[in-house]
Amino acid sequence: MEERRVVAGVFGRLARVVALVAAAGIALSGCSAGTADVENAAPAASAEAPPAPASVEWKLVTTWPKNLPALGTAPERLAQSLDAMSGGRFQVRVYAAGELVPAFEVFDAVAEGSAEMGHGAAYYWRGKAPVAAVFATAPFGMSAQEMNGWLHYGGGLELWRELYAPFGVMPFAAGNTGVQMAGWFNKEINSLADLNGLKMRIPGFGGEVLQRAGGVAVAMPGSEIFTALQTGVIDATEWVGPYNDLALGLQDIAQFYYYPGWHEPGPTLEALVNRDAFDALPADLQAMLETACRAINQDMLDEFTARNARALKALVEEHGVAVRRLPDDVLARFQELSEAVVREAATDDLSRRILDSYYGFLAEARQYHAISEQAYLNAR
Repeated sequence: MEERRVVAGVFGRLARVVALVAAAGIALSGCSAGTADVENAAPAASAEAPPAPASVEWKLVTTWPKNLPALGTAPERLAQSLDAMSGGRFQVRVYAAGELVPAFEVFDAVAEGSAEMGHGAAYYWRGKAPVAAVFATAPFGMSAQEMNGWLHYGGGLELWRELYAPFGVMPFAAGNTGVQMAGWFNKEINSLADLNGLKMRIPGFGGEVLQRAGGVAVAMPGSEIFTALQTGVIDATEWVGPYNDLALGLQDIAQFYYYPGWHEPGPTLEALVNRDAFDALPADLQAMLETACRAINQDMLDEFTARNARALKALVEEHGVAVRRLPDDVLARFQELSEAVVREAATDDLSRRILDSYYGFLAEARQYHAISEQAYLNAR
C-alpha cells in the first residue's frame, strides 16, 4: 500500500512537469504521463540552441605610412590578435594614413564615429588639449618603462581617459619606441648658435622647446618627411630611431645623425577607440581589446629593442652616416626650457592634476632608477 502511494506521488509530480512544459508551448506529441514520455520531452525543451554571438566589424585609421616597420605594422598585428582571440568575431580593417583620412585627422574620425578605432600619438592632438602631448612623451621625461608604470599602475591611464572623455574617445597605450634619436641634420650642430633659424620637423613639446632655443618647429606626418628634407623645406627632422629611419630612407638625404633623443625619451603610442563603439561591445570583446592593446604596447618596444642596434650598424657601415652627440650647451638649454614648456600646458584643474601626477611619478622613479637601471648601465 505504501509503495503504491510513493509511485502515485512520483507520477503525479511528473504529470505536473509535463503540463507546465506543454503550457510553455513545447509540443509533446504522443506523450502520456509516464516516465518515458517525460524523458522524451527533455530534448524538445532545449531544441532551440542559443544564438551565436554577433560578430563585429571595425575600421582602424592610423597616422602612419602603410607597412612602415613597427609603427605601421603594429595596428595590423593588433587586428590579427583580435581576430585570433575572438575566433573571428572581432574583425578590424586597418587603413594607413591617407587611405581613409589624412594622418592628422585620425582623432576626429574616431571621435565622430566614422572609424571606430585609430592609432597614433597623443602629441598630434595638442590642438584638442595642450596637455595631451604628455601622454605620448615629454622632453627629458619618462622612459618607456616609466611610462608603462605610470599609465598602468600610477593613475596615468585614468587621467588620460578623463581628458579624452569629452570627445567621446577612449585611449589605450598601444606601443612604445623606447628612447629615440635626436634626429637627422643637413649640417653639423656644434653649438647653440647653430640652431638659429633651423627648420626642423619635430612635434609636441619638443617642437616648442626647439623654437624657444632659436629654431623653427614644423609639423608634418611621416609620409611627407623625405620629400621635405630633400627639397629643403626643412633642414632637419626627427623621426624615431635607426630601425624606422632606415626604412624611410633618411640616410639618403641627410648625413648627420644626432643623439640623444632628449625630446622623446619614451614615447607611448595610442589606440583611440570611439566610446560608444566600445560600450556596444560584449564584455568578452572589451576584455580582448584591452588585452590586445597591452600586448601590442610591449611587442613594439620589444621589436625596436631588437632591431635598432642592427639598423644603426647598417647606417654607419653601409651608408656612411656620421653619428654625433648633441653639444653640451644645446642639451643644457633644451633641459632648462623643457619643464617650463610642459608646465604651461596646465590651463585648467584637470591638466594640472595630470602634470602633477606625471612629474610626481617621474621624481619617484628617478630616485629608484638612480640605484637600479642607471647604476647598472654605468657599471657594466
